[in-house]
Amino acid sequence: MSVRNPFRILVLTAGAALLGACATAPQPLQGAFPTVTPQQAVAAPQAGATVRWGGRIVETQPKQDRTCFQMVGMPLNASGRPDSGSADASQGRFIACRAGFYDPAVFTPGRDVTFVGRIEGTDSVRIGEYDYRLPLVTADIVYLWPEVREVEVVATRPYAYPYWGRPWGPWWGW
Repeated sequence: MSVRNPFRILVLTAGAALLGACATAPQPLQGAFPTVTPQQAVAAPQAGATVRWGGRIVETQPKQDRTCFQMVGMPLNASGRPDSGSADASQGRFIACRAGFYDPAVFTPGRDVTFVGRIEGTDSVRIGEYDYRLPLVTADIVYLWPEVREVEVVATRPYAYPYWGRPWGPWWGW
């Protein structure tokens, strides 16, 4: 057995452990929550139920004593983050409000946020020409997820001449 094999096994084990750690929800988002969706909360009132909902921000509205977020609800992955692979799988819109000021320049449309709070009823909003009833959540936790930026990795060849090796050496210039 060469020295490289134990090193490779160690690196793979460490990588698997790190990936496993990424699958758990951050501390403020941990807990057991009912599986009610925003659509279900409008159809059958669920006032008082504690939920963990997330999605993408449509609009951030600071008010005198609180900030309200209009959201497009999305399924959450194992870590509690809105699942980016399900961009078309909306669970309905909802409004989440939290005491204090949250800057609309930071909480911009399209950002992922997860809330933990209680359903307080519904609120009517106008979206285009449509009057829409949205569930209203009083949030205890507002968790803004970091933006995900895609990076393109380009593999380069170790040598400019892939078939002949290095362009210098004792045979160079033949």
